[in-house]
Amino acid sequence: MPTHTQTVTEETVNLTTYVSSHTGDPLAMNGFAYIEIYADSAKQSAFFFSHAFGFTPIGYKGLETGSRDKACIILNQGDVNLIISSPLRAESEIADHVKKHGFSVRDVAFDVPDAVLAYKEALSRGATSVLPPVRLKDSHGSIIRSAIKTYGDTIHSFISRDGYPKGLLPGFVPYTKVFPGSASVEGVGLECVDHVVGNVELGKMDEWVSFYERILGFSQLTHFTEDDISTEYSALMSK
Repeated sequence: MPTHTQTVTEETVNLTTYVSSHTGDPLAMNGFAYIEIYADSAKQSAFFFSHAFGFTPIGYKGLETGSRDKACIILNQGDVNLIISSPLRAESEIADHVKKHGFSVRDVAFDVPDAVLAYKEALSRGATSVLPPVRLKDSHGSIIRSAIKTYGDTIHSFISRDGYPKGLLPGFVPYTKVFPGSASVEGVGLECVDHVVGNVELGKMDEWVSFYERILGFSQLTHFTEDDISTEYSALMSK
């Protein structure tokens, strides 16, 4: 039986009747909400991040909390939030992803003023839906999460918080509540996520640059050619 539970309610948001108080850019972003990594062992990976880089495990859900399909650990340092998720079943989305890609990023999530408006605007510009907006609520408050597809098997979630503590998510319990006395390692000074690199298919660079400009409203900052980034045996183009 679970020894530490956090009851979560999940409600699909009605896009037709939804009323927003946000009047600005529907795709405004307040930075990265989190980066979720799929791994074969969340605990082993979290141990590496905490002891090698000084991340602090702050949230957990797994068998001990009633989650029967996956184990997840939230790690924090500065404004950097990582979620390490691993499968508890051999046949699952996470297990298939790890089998195909190994230890890899699944979700690059953005904090936005309104996850419903961001989702609707992205779809109106041609994005493909992964998750229609849902409201997740527990004893600490609620968030709205939606998600769209991007390159490969990667997704972008939109997260808006109704007073919910930044970095945490409904359904997680404090890590030390499940694992009391966990060793704490001093951070190495990481403050925020500087940038995220997406490795896309050969010949598809301009297509994905256009995706971010057209769907999410990004503008190109700089461009590097194979003459700028190369070794004796390899070269890289980056935008």
